[in-house]
Amino acid sequence: MAWVLRFFSSSIGQKVLMALTGLCFILFLSAHLAGNLLLYRGGETFNAYATRLHSLGPLLNVFEIGLLVMALVHVLFGTWLFYENYRARPVKYAVKKSGGGQTLGSATMPYTGLLVLAFVVYHLIRFHFVDKTIVSIYEIVNKAFQNPIEVTLYVIAMVAVAVHVSHGFWSAFQTIGVNHSKYMPFIKGVGLIFSVVIGLGFGFIPIYMIWV
Repeated sequence: MAWVLRFFSSSIGQKVLMALTGLCFILFLSAHLAGNLLLYRGGETFNAYATRLHSLGPLLNVFEIGLLVMALVHVLFGTWLFYENYRARPVKYAVKKSGGGQTLGSATMPYTGLLVLAFVVYHLIRFHFVDKTIVSIYEIVNKAFQNPIEVTLYVIAMVAVAVHVSHGFWSAFQTIGVNHSKYMPFIKGVGLIFSVVIGLGFGFIPIYMIWV
């Protein structure tokens, strides 16, 4: 047991936890997008889907608590590792080079992460912690997406999610040891495609709803 604590208290162990929780959220995004796409089929279908989810009862509560714990782990360790990296090199180079295959996703990970965190808090307040006994969840979502400001903020948040995932997807596999010159380009390609699908999949929903 002691070696487990030592491992996860090290920077390598913390990166592994970041990778594992990140991969779990990638699975969650996939499932969540599949459910949200039912919004295109109207209120009756989407409300029926929401009812089936809530019929899971305690199982759904356990799942939500698990997501919350993973989010806390991901955010806390991500913030700590960013601070440690910054403290190790507090003075920027006089000439900043774009070597090492740096991408938009890798260069902005801490910042897109903060944007995603802020969006998650907003999303929970706006859509989850609301009284669904007076109006249905579809009506709540539809009303929100009739507001151009909310639609714009939602789309911006989805761009941040896509950029964050574009780097996080393949770097998570690299961290847990799935890293080889033969198949890493394929993993990076899958990660890029996945990030685009997530960004467009979520981002077009509010745009569609404001026009229908």
